[in-house]
Amino acid sequence: QVHLVESGGGSVQAGGSLTLSCAVSGYTFSSNCMAWFRQAPGMRREGVAAFYTGDDTTRYADSVKGRFTISRDDAKNTVYLQMNSLKPEDTAMYYCAADSSTAAWNGRYCYTEPDYFNYWGQGTQVTVSS
Repeated sequence: QVHLVESGGGSVQAGGSLTLSCAVSGYTFSSNCMAWFRQAPGMRREGVAAFYTGDDTTRYADSVKGRFTISRDDAKNTVYLQMNSLKPEDTAMYYCAADSSTAAWNGRYCYTEPDYFNYWGQGTQVTVSS
């Protein structure tokens, strides 16, 4: 059974950094899209960062470009989201997600729309205070 477990969330001051981890089991890194999403109360779920495991193609939301980095450690079967220069507007529940049968891969990049991803973690809360 595919299981994604996020960790690393917490409360930080604006300008600080956090690294989120997504431990993956029952799912092999191959030609798939992995992504991080976030959702704040009353807001739609937003794609933050995604990568295609086939060639490490990455895509970031404009709001996080230059600040967030998605990566993976195959040996640890873990996906990471390094978040730097955090802002209060980054406050949200962050979710790790994976697609099924490369559903999110369009041939050039991974879609960052929630509907393209089939497997989800429980989320980890990130709170950034000013």
